Order: sequence, then structure tokens, then C-alpha cells
Amino acid sequence: MIVAVDGPAASGKGTLARRLAAHLGYAHLDTGKLYRAVGHAVLAAGQDPEDAAAATRAAKSLRIESLGDPALLGDAAAAAASKVAAIPCVRAALLRFQQDFAQSPPGEAAGAVLDGRDIGTVVCPGAEAKLFITAEVAVRAERRHKELIGSGQPSIYAQVLQDLKERDARDSNRAVAPLRPARDAKMLDTSALDPDAVFAAALAYIEKRRSEDTATR
Repeated sequence: MIVAVDGPAASGKGTLARRLAAHLGYAHLDTGKLYRAVGHAVLAAGQDPEDAAAATRAAKSLRIESLGDPALLGDAAAAAASKVAAIPCVRAALLRFQQDFAQSPPGEAAGAVLDGRDIGTVVCPGAEAKLFITAEVAVRAERRHKELIGSGQPSIYAQVLQDLKERDARDSNRAVAPLRPARDAKMLDTSALDPDAVFAAALAYIEKRRSEDTATR
């Protein structure tokens, strides 16, 4: 079974996806880290994340081991990720990796949970369960601000809020795979929900989809 978890930055989709994967015994892939890794690699080489040739080279040479780099959690990598993600050749270079992961999860897992911006619409449009996690931008900014402070990184709320607004605009308006919910996705607004409530709602939906899938076989 493939579970697609999409949504804007700091909506809580990554936390939810990891928890769902652990509970279900599925493999998990944070696809945003692929783009963060590409963006970080371009920045580390002293190049512009909007340079299509540089970003494509970085995408084609990406290795799974790169996803563990702590630098990918920083705002610089996040901002660069949104820029390289708008480049068609970068998306094409990373699409196959994501689809292979979904179709053949590592460790012979019974399923896969992928979270990102376009899992349910582009990467795995045939996913049995699709979730779109969102929250008000002010709430997301406050979460991100607290996360950065908690990890010892400097953060100014107003700047985090502005960065999220700009990233939302880029992700939603890009010509290639814009951020938007799949037509058959379950929408979950987490603005007023705690993580346990979000998890319970998501799990109930997945179990329902799993039962429906079993019944039609």
C-alpha cells in the first residue's frame, strides 16, 4: 500500500508521515529532503539554486546517504529546495527514485509512506490513500520558529513568516507540479489540532481505505 502525504511547509506532514510509517510498519521517504539535498549541494558548490544546469547536475548525482546531513534541516536548504523544485529537469531526475521507492519499499516493507508536495498528484497518483495536510500560515510559522529555537538555531518569527509566504507562493504557482491537493485526497487542517488528533484522523482514514481496497479484491 502506498500512502501519499502532501502539504505546505511546516504543516506537520513530515511528523505525521514518520509516525504513520512506524505504526503501520511501512517504509518512509521524506521527499522534501531530496530537494533540500539538491539545493544544499548547489549552495555548497557556490552556485545559484535557480541555475537549471547546476541544479540538474546535483540531482543526477544525489545519493540516499546525503539525506542524513543535518544541514538539510536549515532554512538555507529549505529555501534552495523550493527553487530547485521548480526546475523540470530536477524533478524528472528525482521522480524515478521516488516511484521506485514507493513500488519496492526497502526492507521488504508491506507499504510505503511518502510525504512531500506532489506525491498524490504526480509521484504516486495511484496511491491507495492520499492525505493533504495544511494549517494557517501564521500557525505554521510559529511551529517552525519554535522548532528552530529548540534546535539551537537563531530565528526571528517575522522572517520565518515571510519566508513561508514566499515559499507557499513559489510552490503553488510553479509551472511544474504545483502544490495542490489531489482531487481524491483527504484534507486535514491541523491549525487547531494536536499531533495525536491529527494522527488519529489520518490513521482512521488509512484503515478505511485499506478495508475498501481489501473488499474490492
